[in-house]
Amino acid sequence: MLMPDQMQEARRQVEICNACRYCEGYCSVFPSIMREKSFSDGDLTHLANLCHNCQGCFYACQYTEPHEFALNLPAILAEVRQESWERLAMPQSVARVMHRRGGAIAGLSVAAFAVFFVLMQWMMPEDGVGFYAHLSHVAMITLFTPAFLLPLVSVAFSLRAYWREVEGGKFRLRYFLAACKDAANMRNLSGGQGQGCNYEDEDRFSNMRRWFHQATMYGFLLCFASTSSGTIMHYLFAMPAPYALFSLPKILGVSGGVLLVIGCFGLAWLKTKADPALGAKNILSGEYAFIFLLGATGLTGLMLYAATGTGFVGGLLAVHLGFVLTLFLLIPFSKMAHGFYRMTALTAEAAKHANAN
Repeated sequence: MLMPDQMQEARRQVEICNACRYCEGYCSVFPSIMREKSFSDGDLTHLANLCHNCQGCFYACQYTEPHEFALNLPAILAEVRQESWERLAMPQSVARVMHRRGGAIAGLSVAAFAVFFVLMQWMMPEDGVGFYAHLSHVAMITLFTPAFLLPLVSVAFSLRAYWREVEGGKFRLRYFLAACKDAANMRNLSGGQGQGCNYEDEDRFSNMRRWFHQATMYGFLLCFASTSSGTIMHYLFAMPAPYALFSLPKILGVSGGVLLVIGCFGLAWLKTKADPALGAKNILSGEYAFIFLLGATGLTGLMLYAATGTGFVGGLLAVHLGFVLTLFLLIPFSKMAHGFYRMTALTAEAAKHANAN
C-alpha cells in the first residue's frame, strides 16, 4: 500500500510539473495537470491511470537528478497507479500477492488447471467432433461462463469505486467514445507529435511500444470476436464447431492469435530494455506473468489449431484451456485490469475536459 509520504511526493512532483509546463503536449497527463490548481488524492489517482509510462517526460525533464528537485514522474505515478489497482481490487490481498509473485501463481495455476482438464478428458470421454471429441461443449460452457463473468463483476465494482474516487461525474456515451478513439490509436504513446516515446532507448524516439500494444489489444479483441461469432453460430444458426479455415471464427481467431503472440512477446522484449528505475518497484514478476499468460494463450491456441487431426490435440487442449482459465480468473488481480482502468481514466478525462470548457 502506498504510504502517505509517497502520495505527498507524487503531489510535490505534479505541482512542479504544473509550474514548469514544458511537457504540455506529451500526453493526456499534462493537460490534466494544468487544468488544476491543487491536487487531491483522487486527482493523483486519475493522473496515474492516465499515464502510459512511456517515460518521454523523464528524458525531456530538466529537473531530474542531479537537480535538487529530483523529479521522476513516471516512477511515482507508476507507484500510485499500482497502489490504486491493489487497493480497489476485491479482495486486495490477492492483488498484492499476484503483482509480486505473479510468475509462480500463474505457472502453478496453469499446471493445475491443465492436469484438471486432462483428468476430465480421462473420466468423461466424449465422442464428438474436433475438440468436443476430448471435452464436451456443455462442460466448457459450464466451466468458462462463470470463470469469465464473475471476474468481470469484480472489475466492475472496482471501476465503480475508482470513478467515484476520481470524481468522474456523470457518465456520457460521448465521453466513452472519445476514450475509445484514444485507445484505438494509442495516442498517448505517440510522444505528442507522433514520433513515439522513449521507453526502450532513452533519447531515441520509437513507436515500437505503441505498435506492440496495438497488436496485443487488437489481437485480444479479434480472439474475443472469434469466440463470440462461434457462440452466435452455434446457438442462433445451429452451426456447431469445428469450423473450416475460412469461416469467420477461424479467420478472426487465427489472425487474433498471431497478433497476440507478436504483441505480447514484443512487449516482453521491450521491457528488458527499459529502465526499471522509471517504473513501480517489486512487480516485475506480475507484469511478466500477465504478458506471458496472454501471449501463451494465443500461442497455444495456434498450436492447437495446427495440431488438428493429430494425437496431440487432447494434451494441447488441456494446456490451452489451462492458460485461458488462469487468464480469466486473474483478470481483477493481474495487470490485465490495467486496460479497464485505462479506459475508465480516459473516459473520466474526456468528461473533465468537457466540463472545464
